[in-house]
Amino acid sequence: MRVRTALAAGALLAVAVAPLAHAHAHAGGADGLSVHGYGTVTDGSTVTLSGTYRCVDDSAGPVFVSSTLVQGNRSAGIGGTRAVCDGETHEWVNTSVVKDPAYQPGAARVEATLMQLTADGMGLPTPGFLATEKSDVELY
Repeated sequence: MRVRTALAAGALLAVAVAPLAHAHAHAGGADGLSVHGYGTVTDGSTVTLSGTYRCVDDSAGPVFVSSTLVQGNRSAGIGGTRAVCDGETHEWVNTSVVKDPAYQPGAARVEATLMQLTADGMGLPTPGFLATEKSDVELY
């Protein structure tokens, strides 16, 4: 339960602060993140987003890929994936049921964050932003 609470708190902080931190993937051992140009939304309001990430070191704490979907005036966090930080490029897929507000097929925007949780002096998780990406997507 602590990990779920920490992930939720971290994801909320990522959404609030993501515009302040922006890093792009590049060669030479850097952390990086991308968003595929598409996502899916089912009749049952299940949203799935995906992309790729690369991180080098998770020794300071767990790393997660969080994502937020924006369509019109609607915005919602879509899942969170635990990252494997081995220097290799990996796929991430985040899925959530979002009934209110409901998303529709069509144009949208994804804001994804590669975030590391580290303990502060009191043992509380503090997010560190390794990479962020904003991308237009088409929902199918």
